[in-house]
Amino acid sequence: MQPDAFPATTYAGLAADDVGRSDDRPPLVLLHGLTFGRQMWRPSLVELETMDPGRRAISIDLPGHGDSPDSMSYTVEAVVARVHEAVGEAGLEAPVIVGHSAAAGTAFLYGVMHPSRGVVAVEGTLRVGAFAGMAQAMEPMLRGPGFREAWDRITARVFGLDEVDPEVRDFVVATSRPRQEIVLGYWRELFERKPQELDALVAQGAASIRASGLPYVAVVGHEPSPEDADWIHSSMPGMRTEVWPHSGHFPHLAHPRRFAEILTETGTWPTRTENPVASGLRP
Repeated sequence: MQPDAFPATTYAGLAADDVGRSDDRPPLVLLHGLTFGRQMWRPSLVELETMDPGRRAISIDLPGHGDSPDSMSYTVEAVVARVHEAVGEAGLEAPVIVGHSAAAGTAFLYGVMHPSRGVVAVEGTLRVGAFAGMAQAMEPMLRGPGFREAWDRITARVFGLDEVDPEVRDFVVATSRPRQEIVLGYWRELFERKPQELDALVAQGAASIRASGLPYVAVVGHEPSPEDADWIHSSMPGMRTEVWPHSGHFPHLAHPRRFAEILTETGTWPTRTENPVASGLRP
């Protein structure tokens, strides 16, 4: 299958690529990062077809991205609810949820709130308090006419495009479409909640995932900082971390075949017997 030949459809009002067929392998649901779209996953899905032929996978354009319409709300719970609707309409049961960047948090909360086989997080931190502090410091600029300058500062710090091959860099630049109203909508909770409150909510979710034994793999482009490593050790000791150097914020694009191997491994993840909903994870 060529990257431009993916069968497009719509589930629960969200545009999606839908490949493969449902069978005894857990289906995959892939969620792109902020300002991107579902084409982010196509190189890896092309590789997946050679390793795990016919594996059912849907990649979704999140609300306000790609071919999906804008939404009244972009809170993480609202987005998780929309994804869950799409999962149900697609006829998927207990999928593996894959999330890149900001959508790693969406995948995390989906794993906490709904039946799933596990989570694959790509370059997404769970220590959101520190990121919220940075976003809050730049909020006035992000809300004003200097939005694009502020966004470019943030992405220059986060994306690491100087670390990746030119074709990856060109793909990222061509597919990132930052819209002020969408970024502000998705970051609303970062602006409105105290960093300590956000960290406390994530800690509750991590406790639920620990209790459930839900498989959780993180793929990152750099070794975790000492603070991140300490948090993982104490809060998510069962999390497996894959470090792929020189891949910046986009290890799945820098190494699509290697990432497809990770996706193939999830085909043997067991069904979870309980849904560890954390009642404290409510706004």
